[in-house]
Amino acid sequence: MDAKRVLEIFKEITMIPRESGHEEPMTQFLMDFAAKHSLKAKRDATGNVVICRPASKGKENVPVLVLQAHQDMVCEKNAGVDHDFLKDPIKYVIEDGWMIAKDTTLGADDGIGVAACLALLESDLPTGPLECLFTISEETGMDGAMALEPGFITGKTLINLDSEDEGELFVGCAGGVNTMATFKYVRETVRNTHRVFKIRLFGAQGGHSGDDINKERCNTVQQMARFLFEEMKYGPMQLLKIDGGNKHNAIARETEAVIAVSSDRKKALLARFYAFVDALKAEFAVSDPGISGSHESYREADRRFAIDGDTANRLISALVAVHHGVLAMSQDIPGLVETSNNLASVKMCKYRTIEVCTSQRSSVESAKDFIADKIEACFKLAGARVRRTDPYPGWKPDMKSRILKISFDSYKSLFGYEPKVKAIHAGLECGLFLEKFPGLDMISFGPTLRGVHAPGEKLDLASNEKFVKHLIDVVTKFN
Repeated sequence: MDAKRVLEIFKEITMIPRESGHEEPMTQFLMDFAAKHSLKAKRDATGNVVICRPASKGKENVPVLVLQAHQDMVCEKNAGVDHDFLKDPIKYVIEDGWMIAKDTTLGADDGIGVAACLALLESDLPTGPLECLFTISEETGMDGAMALEPGFITGKTLINLDSEDEGELFVGCAGGVNTMATFKYVRETVRNTHRVFKIRLFGAQGGHSGDDINKERCNTVQQMARFLFEEMKYGPMQLLKIDGGNKHNAIARETEAVIAVSSDRKKALLARFYAFVDALKAEFAVSDPGISGSHESYREADRRFAIDGDTANRLISALVAVHHGVLAMSQDIPGLVETSNNLASVKMCKYRTIEVCTSQRSSVESAKDFIADKIEACFKLAGARVRRTDPYPGWKPDMKSRILKISFDSYKSLFGYEPKVKAIHAGLECGLFLEKFPGLDMISFGPTLRGVHAPGEKLDLASNEKFVKHLIDVVTKFN
């Protein structure tokens, strides 16, 4: 086993469609892999898979070690890119030491973790018994981890391979919950004197709503609402459609709105819109320099109807008022985001409804509940129906962890300096594993990834070399 073999397997994985909720081809790939290598494997009703490798000769008395990664990936692409995540392979390039998917997500989160597990399973490394656990739908609600049944794994020590900064050992993570707000509207006729057109904000970096929430990047949903809120002060405006963002755990990169104003106002409105785009470019010059805007005519069949004015005003006001970004920093760990909210998306839905998705994270359970309450209160004041979905617990650090000591000492011995021991604001499945299997000793580490959950996601190949070397050392020394 080496980094080259791990990368070869990951390249195979990029050929397999594995969007969250549609992991069946990936699940079958794992089962076929186990059969090919004569390894014991089982799959539960949810789609989770565990593949077992027996102990090497002389290692029969070593405790079972669990390695874990998730099967699915976040599927995001740039506007106008022709890519079907349900059937098309991921297109990537190797440039300047990085493996990059320029127009889509790469799926190294967590395909590289899956590949590392498979490389271990097929290797002849001297190890104790291994259980490699592959969960489903981690990115959309940790469905696989939630559905794990007692006895599906037997090991008492687990290495999660879903971290994104080589040289850092993670021993804790935030918990989270999604808060969904639904606005119901009635249709009103677009006035005959009005001109209908579409405006767009695009080119923002987006990114991971946990790892990147403190980077002050442009959230195009909130910024579009900001422009519309200001524009309502200039006179009557009808909102026909608003659409922005996509996944609950990704910062919104693109948002469009279809609006109607009187013919004599259109020119002035567009002048103000492009002045607003220039202001955004200045505001986000460092953190999000690619932000841009455009407009075009709108000729779809439903251009005759708009959202009623009262609902449109309440929706826009709520999107401006709701908190997006960091709410609190940790008082225990310098530099760690404690609590945040991501205003993830706004979508037009069936039955004349509009749904807003937000995602709250915190490493403090009571603070997570409070930020969710704040978001709920904001949307209830705006007249929306609010519900919460997909809650998951955080993972409290255990600085006396045995697998932490093994991993820490291994890294220092291999590379001559100490790794950083950290908690992460992103959500990992470890909190759920601890609920399902009390007393589980865990750690998380991986190679360096950048731009996860957004097009342009990339894997640092040099860091992958170190990650694989470290993983091999930890697994072979575990006893």
